[in-house]
Amino acid sequence: MATFRFELDHKPTRNKTYNLYLMVTAAGKRTKKKTGIQLKRIDDFNPQCKGNNWIRANVPDAKVLNEQLRLMLVQAHEAYQELASDGDVSSAKVIKNLDAEYVSPSFLAFARERAQMIYDNGGWRNWRKYCGLINKLDAFRKKRRMADITVDDLTVDLLTRFDNFLHKWENEREPGKLLHPNTIEVQFNILRTLVHRAIEVGIMEASKDPFLVFKYKGVKTTKEKLSDTEMERIISLELEEGSLIWHCKNYFLFSYYCAGIRAADLIQLRWRNVTENGRLHYQMGKNHKDRDLLLVDQALDILRYYHNDDVKPDDYIFPLLDNEAPFAKFVTQADKDRMKPELRHQLYQQISAKNALINKYLKKIAEKAEITTNLTMHISRHAFAHIAQEAGAESSAIKNILGHSNLATTERYMGSFDTSKTNNTLRTLFKKKSEPKMAPQEGADSSMSKEEKAIELLKGMAPEQIMAVISAINK
Repeated sequence: MATFRFELDHKPTRNKTYNLYLMVTAAGKRTKKKTGIQLKRIDDFNPQCKGNNWIRANVPDAKVLNEQLRLMLVQAHEAYQELASDGDVSSAKVIKNLDAEYVSPSFLAFARERAQMIYDNGGWRNWRKYCGLINKLDAFRKKRRMADITVDDLTVDLLTRFDNFLHKWENEREPGKLLHPNTIEVQFNILRTLVHRAIEVGIMEASKDPFLVFKYKGVKTTKEKLSDTEMERIISLELEEGSLIWHCKNYFLFSYYCAGIRAADLIQLRWRNVTENGRLHYQMGKNHKDRDLLLVDQALDILRYYHNDDVKPDDYIFPLLDNEAPFAKFVTQADKDRMKPELRHQLYQQISAKNALINKYLKKIAEKAEITTNLTMHISRHAFAHIAQEAGAESSAIKNILGHSNLATTERYMGSFDTSKTNNTLRTLFKKKSEPKMAPQEGADSSMSKEEKAIELLKGMAPEQIMAVISAINK
């Protein structure tokens, strides 16, 4: 008779994880085999489990890991029965047979499990991207007549063939065209993330990572942006006040004046986000970073259109989302993080629909303003960065004010967030056109030298204006 059980080694590895073993006892001897699974905490393993749930549900990819353990247990029993029928059984021989009968875990099943976790956590955009990759991998599997794509199947050769397969995939958004090289790059980025996750949870060995050798890069593209002249044409465009296209123009310009606030964040802004001292303070939904922006005069003018004496602090600023909707009760980003998946999905669908509606009318605005750029809400972000740079604003101020998540390293070097720089950048960039140009200070002697006159002119200028002048001289 033999016994089989899983045991966790309570001695941590160098990586501060704990190895999980299959223990086989037969003919009075005990032999252990590494399962390949490493857990971060001792409590993540439940030795007294019921229903094959050795890995607790709170552990990422628990379902995939438990299925891997279940299959290993089935194979161990089968190996024992085969050896017992021959009358030559021992725990060591059971383990040896197990190694010979090793079955690689399903990578497709692992990917689907990860996608489901992202869905449950409300990451709808990423969930759709993951599903897109999984569908392409499944189509590739069928074309290659593979029963599955296992972890061991993920070789450099397979990725090279998958690369060739993707280059023949028709673009669903643009019928008649194939996938853009940068879209293919996104697919491989997601696949690499999944592979690294599989290594983290122990179902793939780090040495077998195909991305150590396989590389794929898309092509460089030029970001669409607007010139100062094109922005002025949008600003001066006369539209019927109160019409839908007029509102969409306001949304776009408010985003622009607020350093390219993302559409999803703008749609969800509440009056509580506007402070008494004329600032906009909110937390970005994409990366949970705080933004604290000076509201320039043009942004305040737009807000006045939507403010009335009856508004409540938790009311949405712009008439895009319903204040009475179930998701409206979740105000802060921390509240939204605790929403049930179904409610998060409902909010996501509403935001997507409103963003699509705004972009639809922005195309009409571009046509009226005779602009060829594909005008979308996100272009306001590009436009702000481009025009601010052209105006001579400091790069550090632009980086801070954009608050983009991939600038984390830069922000660590810069230390604490200094709003004085971003304040001056906004004031300088969006100074009212009606303001008179700066003249020499009163009493300046006409007989002064050029250097002295320049110093007098510079005395009344903001630091960003001075830097802009120096930058222009050095060009």
